[in-house]
Amino acid sequence: MALERVFSPPRRLRRLRNGPFEKLLDGFCKWLFKQGFSRRIISRHLFNISHLIEPLGHEKRNVRLAVRSEDITRLLKAYNLHRIRPAPENHLRRVSYSVNRFLAYLRGLGLLNPLAPQAIYLPLLNAYLLWVHQHQHVADGTLQLRSHSITQFLQWLGPEATPKGLSRLTAKRVETFFLNYAQHKGRSARRSMQSALRTFLRFCLHQGYIEQPLHRTVPTLRTYKLATVPRGLTEPQAQQVLRCIQRNSHAGRRDYAILQLLYTYGIRGAQVRALRLEDIDWTQNQILFKAVKNGKDSRLPLTTPVGESLLDYLRNARPPYSDPQVFLTCRAPYHPLPCSTALSAIVERQIRGAGIQLSSKGAHAFRHCFATRMLHQGHSLKAVADVLGHRHLSTTFIYTKVDFNALKQVALEWPQGGPP
Repeated sequence: MALERVFSPPRRLRRLRNGPFEKLLDGFCKWLFKQGFSRRIISRHLFNISHLIEPLGHEKRNVRLAVRSEDITRLLKAYNLHRIRPAPENHLRRVSYSVNRFLAYLRGLGLLNPLAPQAIYLPLLNAYLLWVHQHQHVADGTLQLRSHSITQFLQWLGPEATPKGLSRLTAKRVETFFLNYAQHKGRSARRSMQSALRTFLRFCLHQGYIEQPLHRTVPTLRTYKLATVPRGLTEPQAQQVLRCIQRNSHAGRRDYAILQLLYTYGIRGAQVRALRLEDIDWTQNQILFKAVKNGKDSRLPLTTPVGESLLDYLRNARPPYSDPQVFLTCRAPYHPLPCSTALSAIVERQIRGAGIQLSSKGAHAFRHCFATRMLHQGHSLKAVADVLGHRHLSTTFIYTKVDFNALKQVALEWPQGGPP
């Protein structure tokens, strides 16, 4: 049985075998082994779960055929109250992690009764996303951004986030929400919310939920194109980050391969996460990066440093998992890097480990470094745009601000002598 593979002390094993959820725990144990968890981690998960779910089996001395997620949530909240000493925060986080794994297992078996109540704004949000998709034909990435932004607005409205409640929406409330949101956000986040709010209020006007064109009342925070300077790593800083990566662990080998790709090709983080095993042509020494953000595919030469770092990771660090993505998580359950935040955390950790202070620590720090390096080597803006995958040359114009060789040629001479 699976439990015997984890627990050797008879006392603990007997307690699990005699409990009300013996079959569930044994199946959960098998599921964890299949997901690639180590024996030590499985033991911790089972220990945490056994204490939490035991009370569920003693109600009227009958074991329930299905576990309700609200029961698990209630037990998790009460867990710390029944301890002799309050549990430290990291322990509660580990218990919560075990609970989430157990809920995923129950969901797969169909034994988990989902939480019945849903957010009051969900029907309105779904109707808006469908309308945007049908009338504006936006890309999937834009649709996700719209959903994220409008969810925040609807949560802020609270009970009034319904078609009937929107009839009481005023220009003052729209302005208040946006200005409060914009106070703590950067330029890109403000522009994204501004655009999402305007399309949502147009949708509400079209559907008859509001009578006034409130989309005109969303404040305009003026920004200027090409007003900023690209913020990224300098060439010495980028090389220092690569040198400081500890490659004696699975995570270190993976991180080095990722950062070597970012440094060598200046690709986006999404292209790194989407890279598949079939995109690496070892015989032709080429690597393909699929387009994102309506850009262009890039097929580039596979350099020796990149090839060696990828081989080191694939042979010695990548989990034996059938997923086609190149880069996976280093801990079970193994899966591709889930989102841009996961990749940004890897880049930020390595930049911080190299002792470099930088305001922008995501994958774009290496992208800006790459574009600057190309310009300093004398490549044209067209060549930079082609390698970066920019569809329009105007997107690359911002890098003219760091092309110091070209700027020297147009600089005016300093006037001789002082003021009269």
